[in-house]
Amino acid sequence: MYKHLSREERYQIHSLMKAKHTLTEIAQLLGRHRSTISREVSRGRGQRGYRAEQACAKAQERSIGSRNAKRIEPWVWSEVAFYLSVEWSPEQIADKLPVSHESVYLHVYANKAKGGKLHKGLRSQKPRRKRYLCGRDRRGQIPNRCPIAERPAHIENRSQVGHWEGDTVIGAGHQQAIVTLVERKSGYAKLSKVANKSAELVSQAIEDNLKPLAVRVKTLTVDNGKEFAYHQKVDEALGIQTYFADPYCSWQRGSNENYNGLLRQYIPKKRRLETVTEEELAMIENRLNHRPRKRLGFKTPHEVFHASLNRVASRT
Repeated sequence: MYKHLSREERYQIHSLMKAKHTLTEIAQLLGRHRSTISREVSRGRGQRGYRAEQACAKAQERSIGSRNAKRIEPWVWSEVAFYLSVEWSPEQIADKLPVSHESVYLHVYANKAKGGKLHKGLRSQKPRRKRYLCGRDRRGQIPNRCPIAERPAHIENRSQVGHWEGDTVIGAGHQQAIVTLVERKSGYAKLSKVANKSAELVSQAIEDNLKPLAVRVKTLTVDNGKEFAYHQKVDEALGIQTYFADPYCSWQRGSNENYNGLLRQYIPKKRRLETVTEEELAMIENRLNHRPRKRLGFKTPHEVFHASLNRVASRT
């Protein structure tokens, strides 16, 4: 059954177009038909080309003018307010309640215009500007790195649990870091805080987080940060292969990039990481792993990942 493009997908289309991807490539990356992407770009285009925010506004206008538009009962908006307060996205709310995600956005923005605070529950307060510049890595070379071009093609399909992406999130003052590890198919993630971005501490954090899940760890894809210089040590400890994305091509680690955006809702860039306790980090990890995802049929990352673990256990 056809589902309308989400707000997040429109931002992805905008970013991928800026990165010079073709409509066919964008469709493949988003798991959509090419005609859907083509129609969206045509409808959302303005004098300055296709822009996500403008495309979202046009989609909302079409939704309001639809002959199928119906009145939303007051109790639904009360439920919407509750789910926004626990950081559910409009799409997750739409799967739970008799309301479309576009209607939720319209309701939130109308509430904001009247001085309300519902918008504070949205995970993305403004468009994130990413650097999609493929070029020379100015941070130096990592010994014996294996480029993403050598990663088996089937991993891109997210058809198998066990392929992870890794990154580090920095706080204000660049004093500490959070190591984020996200499994590509399920979106299940592990978090840990390190005192600094040294290769030694980051590699140890990766080992500590993934060893208990070793039966479902086959590969790891990271960027070209020097904190991943000890990748061979990690590979040997876990029996895996680490791959490195192309410099400044963050969409090649889309799962991790998206997850880091969710994490920033709880730990904004201006916050110093020394104020983040282990208990708080565990709470964030647990909350995000138990949040339903549209691409998983509104199952949670925890459900999908641990179902895979249980299948392994049943065979042993």
